[in-house]
Amino acid sequence: MTNSTKNQNNQTVILIEHAEAVKQYEKKPEIEIWAAFNRGDEKAFNYIYRFHATAMFEFGIQITNDIGVVQDCIQNIFIYLRRKRGELKEVHSIKAYLFKSLQREIIRKLKKIKSNESKNIDSFEDSFQIELSHETKLIQLEIETEKTLLIEDALNKLTTRQRQAILLLYKEGMSYKEIAEVLEFSEVKSARKLIYRALDSIKSIIETKMFGSNK
Repeated sequence: MTNSTKNQNNQTVILIEHAEAVKQYEKKPEIEIWAAFNRGDEKAFNYIYRFHATAMFEFGIQITNDIGVVQDCIQNIFIYLRRKRGELKEVHSIKAYLFKSLQREIIRKLKKIKSNESKNIDSFEDSFQIELSHETKLIQLEIETEKTLLIEDALNKLTTRQRQAILLLYKEGMSYKEIAEVLEFSEVKSARKLIYRALDSIKSIIETKMFGSNK
């Protein structure tokens, strides 16, 4: 058997395993999927990785544009999860848990890279730039190019936390409770207030751009 044939066979096995995992878990509550993974079910682990890894990368690349850092952090998280199976706490929202873990891991790694500086999440304003595109569909509005650019400009004038919250709400479809978990707020109302203020700021920035300071 040639190496090419072996690789094709391996890929086929992976696709079959993924299809089986999706079929088995796609309609189950997340708390059950997590519990199965925590018990050592490899299909549950495969489902979690395959279902969330891409979204994790898209979220991570908004924190830092260093692709290698993001990829390493995602890998580290899943290595840690596999090693800690059987010891993990109950999780109701897997995506929120993974996003929060990724954010912490990226910040930890960036701090280590720049160990001579004291950094926190608000220090990465310039690297957390949201680009509106057909793929991301951040805000589902069919408007002309000029207004799209205005919204993009307004988004990038928000604080880092505001941009994160908007991304999680519109791109990832998270609830206010999940957003509060990712951003590590003690109360859900803090996430809601952050988003309301962000939307007010977007509106104000756009109106100022379009009509000037004196409407």
